[in-house]
Amino acid sequence: MNVPTAGQKRFVIVGATGMVGGYALRYALENSAVGSVASIGRRKLGISHHKLKEVLHRDFADCSALGEALSGQDAAVFCLGAYTGAVSDTELRTITVNYPVEFARALSSSSPGAAFSFLSGSGADPTGRSRMPFARYKGEAENALLAAGFPHVYLFRPAYIYPVEPRKEPNFSYRLLRAIYPAFQLLFPNQVIRADDLARAMVDVAIQGTDLGAKVFENRDIRAMVKRIHPSTGERSASVAGTE
Repeated sequence: MNVPTAGQKRFVIVGATGMVGGYALRYALENSAVGSVASIGRRKLGISHHKLKEVLHRDFADCSALGEALSGQDAAVFCLGAYTGAVSDTELRTITVNYPVEFARALSSSSPGAAFSFLSGSGADPTGRSRMPFARYKGEAENALLAAGFPHVYLFRPAYIYPVEPRKEPNFSYRLLRAIYPAFQLLFPNQVIRADDLARAMVDVAIQGTDLGAKVFENRDIRAMVKRIHPSTGERSASVAGTE
């Protein structure tokens, strides 16, 4: 793996085999500010790159074995998650809360100065009062991450994430939203975000920080961030996005 030169960041990503995590990985590898990327996941990526080091880790309920891999990291993006209805409620809480909190514990022990970007979700409820389990669990995870001791924690709460590239949708609602995305984007622009734009924002903020004075970014904020940092590539028009 490539050794970062002076000024370049050491970057770690969890969930690079997923939709958002995959784009985050691509962008980090292409980013000149990033000198090395450690991808931690349960299965191989199937790619090679001089910046990339893959670390296979099966059980995110215990990240104690990751100490060496997480040592000396400057920034992390955590994109591991599960769709509501795809797993049992018990497993949903384990993946949504226990996994990121345990990973954050291990990262904080090895790299206490790292910045941490977390893929949360729209409606995340830190008060724990929501009737929706997903909202409660994301809020619980957010609270724990903010208390983990990192100097910078960034919580991203996207609404509908447009996949960009064709994929097998997890349920009917997602199939419908993908089909009507061009119109949905025009009518409700602050309720959608492209997966690649979301990933780009998460990586950029983890690496560069932000002067927005915020730790929590709702969908509207993420869209504005993308346009601000990358005005030439921000949210594409509905006519273009709908054909991809």
